[in-house]
Amino acid sequence: MKLSNRSSSLVATAIAAALLMTACGGSDEGGEEGGTGDGGGTFSMYIGEPQNPLVPGNTTESEGDQVVNSLWTGLVTYAEDGAVTYDGVAESIESDDNTTWTVKLKDGWTFHDGSPVDAQSFVDAWNYTAYSPNAQGGSGYLSRIAGYGDLQAPVDEATGEPAGEPAATEMSGLEVVDDTTFTITLGSPFAQWPAVVGYNPFYPLPPAFFDDPEGFGAQPIGNGPFKADGEFVPGEGITLSRYDDYAGDNKAQAEGVEYRVYAEVGTAYTDVQDGNLDIVDVIPPDALATAEDEFGDRFIRTESSQITYIGFPTYDERYADPRVRQAISMAIDREAISQAIFEGTRTPADSFIAPVVDGYREGACEYCALDVERANDLLDEAGFDRSQPVELWFNSGAGHDAWMEAVGNQLRENLGVEFVLQGNLDFSEYLPLGENKGFTGPYRYGWSFDYPSADSYLTPLLIPASQPPAGSNYSFYDNPEVTALLLQGDQASSPDDAIEAYQAAEDLVVQDMPMAPLFFTEIQSVTSENVENVTLDLFQRVRVEDVTVVG
Repeated sequence: MKLSNRSSSLVATAIAAALLMTACGGSDEGGEEGGTGDGGGTFSMYIGEPQNPLVPGNTTESEGDQVVNSLWTGLVTYAEDGAVTYDGVAESIESDDNTTWTVKLKDGWTFHDGSPVDAQSFVDAWNYTAYSPNAQGGSGYLSRIAGYGDLQAPVDEATGEPAGEPAATEMSGLEVVDDTTFTITLGSPFAQWPAVVGYNPFYPLPPAFFDDPEGFGAQPIGNGPFKADGEFVPGEGITLSRYDDYAGDNKAQAEGVEYRVYAEVGTAYTDVQDGNLDIVDVIPPDALATAEDEFGDRFIRTESSQITYIGFPTYDERYADPRVRQAISMAIDREAISQAIFEGTRTPADSFIAPVVDGYREGACEYCALDVERANDLLDEAGFDRSQPVELWFNSGAGHDAWMEAVGNQLRENLGVEFVLQGNLDFSEYLPLGENKGFTGPYRYGWSFDYPSADSYLTPLLIPASQPPAGSNYSFYDNPEVTALLLQGDQASSPDDAIEAYQAAEDLVVQDMPMAPLFFTEIQSVTSENVENVTLDLFQRVRVEDVTVVG
């Protein structure tokens, strides 16, 4: 997945703001806040193939996320400094006890088909996403709401398969008060709740969705600055046009955006060079050495919340011993790969929490430092079979081949283990393989926060409730002590106490190493001469509503 990064003071602001019933942050740098939306022209942008149809509750990967966030606006938005801003549908989100929250909606918001965005449209959407038979990838984000467990089907312990129907179809913690008011009761206090509800699984859905959920994903009906002109065509893309009745302040400047699916990011980059495409948000590594000289001020660097990992299939007997995972991590020379492949634009990761949020500690991950001798000792202690190659998994077409091969070469040189590259699946095939425990060796994974908090690097990736299909815990890691500490952080009454609990959880995760953090990421983008005001937010999304067409 392509994901994001940013600045160290942000989460002190974000968590403190959440405790005061505000929230967290995106970027409007270069945009025209409160723009009239009376500009003209259309532009085109590269994306990879989304994993799923374009339904917010089932879109937690980067390619679909970019499109979904052009089509939808949530309860809250995120400011450049990390505070929650109420520029979305919510007038306010308030609580006296951090457990029961009252959401007041603004009047005048409509979906693209003219139906009203009301309290019922949020409650119905959240219940649909949480109901386990619907297999929505964002379901786990709703797990803090009281009654979520009743919407999960019982599981046969022997097979891991559903064994019956859920006890309920609606969460007890959601109640519609009137058209513009609903309440949310959580299972336990969580001060950062307003910061969380700006993410995709919390977006509203119109009545038309429930008439045809499968068909809806091809031509979605959202409430955002752009609307779908036709269906998403796999392998080709989708064209959106400006929604002139958009109720938000930051209306789209351009008349439309065409999202084009490319199998290879290198091809998209060439098309920008030739003037046949307007935006590539993440350029291929082999272009880094020359892109800035070639594109000048159309070469864009963006600090990102993204961490790149090597994940481990903890369900595979070969990688079940934490010492094996520690050894592989310590055998990787992160700095050498950054210099050789990424022109020094990747910072070696030394924590499971990125430096852009409070809670990051330099050197927190002791097994992220290169130490070949110790790595070999650990591998021997674990009795690892070095005669069998390690399979290295990554998705095709996104520029991962060279650096994953470099990882393999280092494992060969430093551990005496051969490797096989498994990079033949495109993005839309790669993630389902991981969801079904199909990775047979270390796999490439990327993550940007969903809300600016240390918690967003831990809970969505490391607790059982986040295991597929409900979430993004592709390593299928489960440590009850970690889960308990994360819950303790959620319930903390102060930002400092929350961070202390999250860091204690991270310390345990470091010893278990279900994933190996490799790089903190800066994003490099390029544009054609046809567009201006191209910026990426903290979530690594291009702010398409701000883009102006000049060609």
